[in-house]
Formats: sequence, C-alpha cells, structure tokens
Amino acid sequence: MAWKFDPERPIYLQISERLTAEIVSGRWPAGTKVPTVRDLALDAGVNPNTAQRALSEMERDGYLETRRGDGRYVTERDSEVQRQRRETLARRSATFVGDMKALGFSDAEILEAAEFALKGDTSHE
Repeated sequence: MAWKFDPERPIYLQISERLTAEIVSGRWPAGTKVPTVRDLALDAGVNPNTAQRALSEMERDGYLETRRGDGRYVTERDSEVQRQRRETLARRSATFVGDMKALGFSDAEILEAAEFALKGDTSHE
C-alpha cells in the first residue's frame, strides 16, 4: 500500500487511522496478525518510533492486542470492533455535517445529498 502523509497532521495518527480503517472495514478481520513495527516502518517510510506509537495508540484504543512473544493482532473481541465501527461512523458523519454546514448548506440539503450519494447518484443537482 502506498503511503502519502499530510504534513499538517501527526504521521502516527495518519498511520493509526489508515490501519483502523482496515479493521473497521473488515479487510483485517478479528485475529489478523498486524505487521511488525519494523515492517510497518519500512512500508510506510517512517521511523520505527513513529510506527510503534501508531500501533500503541491502536492497542490503547482497543483495536489491537499483543500476544506475548507472537506480536500484535486485531482484537478478537467483536463487541470492541463493533463499538469502534459505530464511533468511526459517528465521528466521520459529524465531521462531514460540520463541513457542509460551514459551507452554508441546510440540514435538508445535506440529507438530500447524502440520500443521493447512498444511491450512487452523483448527477444530483
């Protein structure tokens, strides 16, 4: 996977968010072994300390668990993954709505646009 970082945001957070998306989307199901700090750092082109911080944050947030002597894995606690999915949806939805309101769109316009987007209709005017 190609990594491109926003210089305005901490890199460890961007790594954590990207890996979290892999878990929340189901591309990394429960029990999936996560890349080692060294492998992640090499792949992302970052310092190992940055990769370690990203993985530690994910572990603190409940996405990952360490198996002593065997590395890190996506948590087996499905309820934790589902909770994180709901939190991600709520957080990203709030960001989207806030951005649209800042641009002057009404609640009705935002809802209508979201409905069209869910249907895959990008030609809505």
